[in-house]
Amino acid sequence: MSEHLFGLRGKRVLVTGGTRGIGRAIAAHIAREGADVIANYAHDEDAATSLQEELAKAGASLQVCRADLFTPEGRQRLVEGVGALPLSGLIHCAATGVHKPLPDLTLRHWDYTFGVNVRSFFDLVKTLQPQFGQGSSIVAVSSDGASHAFPNYGLVGASKGALESLCRHLAIELAAQGVRVNVLSPGTVMTTALDAFPDKEARVQEAMQRSPRGRLTSLEEVAYAAHFLCSDASAGLNGHTLVVDGGQRIRG
Repeated sequence: MSEHLFGLRGKRVLVTGGTRGIGRAIAAHIAREGADVIANYAHDEDAATSLQEELAKAGASLQVCRADLFTPEGRQRLVEGVGALPLSGLIHCAATGVHKPLPDLTLRHWDYTFGVNVRSFFDLVKTLQPQFGQGSSIVAVSSDGASHAFPNYGLVGASKGALESLCRHLAIELAAQGVRVNVLSPGTVMTTALDAFPDKEARVQEAMQRSPRGRLTSLEEVAYAAHFLCSDASAGLNGHTLVVDGGQRIRG
């Protein structure tokens, strides 16, 4: 019974931003667990190729699709890459942002951040909706910045807040179709995305001090949570934000 509930074999899942960082960890894990994965990426051909080769050696089913989700053409290319077959899940890991104080931010920065982080998710869900069957799971990856303020994180945090709100509304609207929509909100994870922060070292140290475990969240822990949200074992979760940070957030 439990193996069936947590099993991913036979499920077809699209992972945006699925060849680097958190997205890569999620795509690789669920593919190894039996899901047929389409991993989207924007630019890094080497990362995509290495992931595909890694999973092929493991006997897992993963294909990659290069498409820039900021543009309508890119989103259409991804939809075409997914094809007409039914989807069991969508995990939106694709994200970008400009880490600067308010005086240095522009409307162009705003459009790009919200375009990738929120608009592309909305467009993909709307376009692919007919392909989501009963029991399908949609997951959007958010962050602590959706509800807490951090230096140089205003645009990204605002976009994540909008993403979480959108997911709650989608959870209600898609429930009649048998589709669940949830948010996965990791704690601080050591990925190359941290390199964009001008105060990276201070941010990492602060996160470790806040963590009851004295360490950062691991990529594996995030991937396990994504696995759960895609499985039938999470059938009762809809419109929920699942925080995976080892208790870091309860310290403020």
